[in-house]
Amino acid sequence: MIDRRCVFEIHRLKDAGYSARQIARELRLGRTTVRKYLAHPERTGLSRKPKKSKLDPYRDLIDEFLKKAPDVKAPVVLQRLKQNGFDGGATIVRYHLQKKREESRKREAFIRFESSPGKQMQIDWGHFGSLTYGTAGRKLYALAVIEAYSRMLYVQFTHSQRQDALHQGLINAFRFFNGTPEEIVVDNMLTAVTERCGSVIRFNDAFLDFLRVFKIVPHACNIRAPHEKGKIEKSIHYLRQNFWPLRSFTDLDNVQGQVDQWRDAVCNVRIHQTTGERPLDRFSRINLRPLPSLLPDCRETASLLVHQDFAVRFDDNSYTAPPWTTGRHITLKTDQVTVTLYHKQKQIAAHHRSWERKQRIELPAHQEQVKKLHRKLWLDRDIALLSSLGQEALDYLAAIAETRLPIKKNVTRLLQLKDQYDVSSLIGAIKKALEYKAYGADYIENILHQEKTPPKQHLPVKLKKHELNDIRLPEPSLADYDAYILKRRHEE
Repeated sequence: MIDRRCVFEIHRLKDAGYSARQIARELRLGRTTVRKYLAHPERTGLSRKPKKSKLDPYRDLIDEFLKKAPDVKAPVVLQRLKQNGFDGGATIVRYHLQKKREESRKREAFIRFESSPGKQMQIDWGHFGSLTYGTAGRKLYALAVIEAYSRMLYVQFTHSQRQDALHQGLINAFRFFNGTPEEIVVDNMLTAVTERCGSVIRFNDAFLDFLRVFKIVPHACNIRAPHEKGKIEKSIHYLRQNFWPLRSFTDLDNVQGQVDQWRDAVCNVRIHQTTGERPLDRFSRINLRPLPSLLPDCRETASLLVHQDFAVRFDDNSYTAPPWTTGRHITLKTDQVTVTLYHKQKQIAAHHRSWERKQRIELPAHQEQVKKLHRKLWLDRDIALLSSLGQEALDYLAAIAETRLPIKKNVTRLLQLKDQYDVSSLIGAIKKALEYKAYGADYIENILHQEKTPPKQHLPVKLKKHELNDIRLPEPSLADYDAYILKRRHEE
């Protein structure tokens, strides 16, 4: 197995026109390996974990000591560190202090660097205090993205600096610019750079996989070298000085709306001090590379259990799911606006995301389903299985409950009819029964008998344990497999 950086280089060279043979020779890999990762770039392997140092938890504390006393000696620092739980020796502390002082003595001269049109974008985060929702406070961050030639700026406010927040913010920026650059400059944020030793950089695997789709090459600026991404540094400073003062905000949507208006009415139409032109005018002369037809799904994803109150727990809040999913694990995907729930790749609910805490976000339809059918019945395996067949089955089950027919008996018979015929035939019969308000398994059986000839059944072997003979599995969605195959073909 090879690391993600090498996978990224394989695809970069392929995009540059190299053949598999040339890539193998350039990276000293086998041609079979190159072809394998060109066809399946998502393959993962074991990577060596970076070596940890005993001083890692105390680096910020040492920086504070050096601010207060730049010439402090290693024995003094060691005494203070031991008071805070450090159990190392003086040698590692002395070496660290020596290294920090050598870095502080460096004063490198630099010249202004100008990128060619559409070649480079620079990104960085800025912290802007917090917003209050009810009694809960949420930290507020701004992801700023600037096209280096034109100084055209995009800003995305978020409550997180997680990997998914970075990727989603970049996708929104690429949509705003209507294209992508050849390279992107980042600082040493952990979501982009996981390790560096001098000029040797190990980029975040997830970040490389994200950039590979857009064929963008990352560049990380050196530590304590803000001039290497001075355009974005000045943009965040401009954001703090020109946009932020004398404003009030109600929530994240309100902040984003105000910054979008400021971006279009002030920031990108002003005369830039360096270029002497409006960023909007310079950007109009740029031809960025087009966006791929299929953009990656960068929403935050989690597999969660549906509790007996038919809700999942996420971000200190509860979001309801259809009652038939109680006791099951479902997939939650969320962006800054919407929380969406999926069962076997099929969407089953969508909520507006709440930034408060300890809240229950409930859809009225879920509560109505619980009222129509006693909550304990949703825990029954057969009822949950029938409900998972779709909205028609769910509506028919609710109608059976309203007419006071024996629920368990009818559900058992309907599942037997599913086995005798097939799912599509059963759902078709249920639709017709709903149309004529004919409720009960007998009506469904009569419709199927008139319209369908059951396929010849070869009964399975009967097991001694009778409960094993009654095991039923949910029907897989073949449409999901078709969509997956089409997506893979498109990517290839």
